[in-house]
Amino acid sequence: MSNSITVAHEEPDEASGRSGFRARLRSLDRLRRAALDVLLPPLCLGCQTRIMDHDALCPACWRQIAFIRPPLCDRLGVPLSVDTGGPMLSAAAIADPPDYDRARAVARFDGLMRVLIHGFKFHDSHNARRLFGRWMAVAGEDLLADADVLVPVPLARWRLLSRRFNQAQLLAAEAGRRAGKPVNPFALIRSRSTGHQVGLTRAQRLRNVAGVFRVPSNELPNISGKAILLVDDVITSGATASAAAMALKRAGARRVDVLTLAIVSERYS
Repeated sequence: MSNSITVAHEEPDEASGRSGFRARLRSLDRLRRAALDVLLPPLCLGCQTRIMDHDALCPACWRQIAFIRPPLCDRLGVPLSVDTGGPMLSAAAIADPPDYDRARAVARFDGLMRVLIHGFKFHDSHNARRLFGRWMAVAGEDLLADADVLVPVPLARWRLLSRRFNQAQLLAAEAGRRAGKPVNPFALIRSRSTGHQVGLTRAQRLRNVAGVFRVPSNELPNISGKAILLVDDVITSGATASAAAMALKRAGARRVDVLTLAIVSERYS
């Protein structure tokens, strides 16, 4: 009896001690962030003016991003003019359906969005990585909820060596972390190198990437029967995403959706 009474009196003290410790940690974290803000003040990722928070844009730069909002084509993820209250397909999706199931993107690939992505992709400017992750988590909320695993579109080996990172893998890591979903960067590989897609027609892009992706045999159990969310930086014609989706579906994927930062304007026509 006396032991149980002693324990009953000690538990509130222990809880109070833990609560006080957590409060001190939060206070120290606020002080640390305040000190960092003095040394490295938060700057707009677009124009470098002073703003209130890190990893953000000022209002003027925010207005330069052409965010993609509903209503959307359920397959291509491009905006539609009328909302019928359910899944809708654009004329382009009906005439030439992609090999993936659904696509979603944050914004159009033009203006400041193009500048931010080019800086991230070609100039080792990863300051926008966390902002991109937040945007993709919102734009792809439904796709992320349905996904079993995120798979980044792989780079060719020589391009990975020259660039030293795969931008799609960084984006997948950010989106997966925010959604609490696993990322498998080894599930898909490029079986051969391809030339740049810039300047090619859609038909030429499709030929350029035909058969370029495959799932390694040791990854087949990780793909078969799974809902895959393919992650890349930009959808241009959709040829790369379609080729990757075909490889994943041949490996037994139950469905393949696509999440990217941007879609080129031509996809709206």
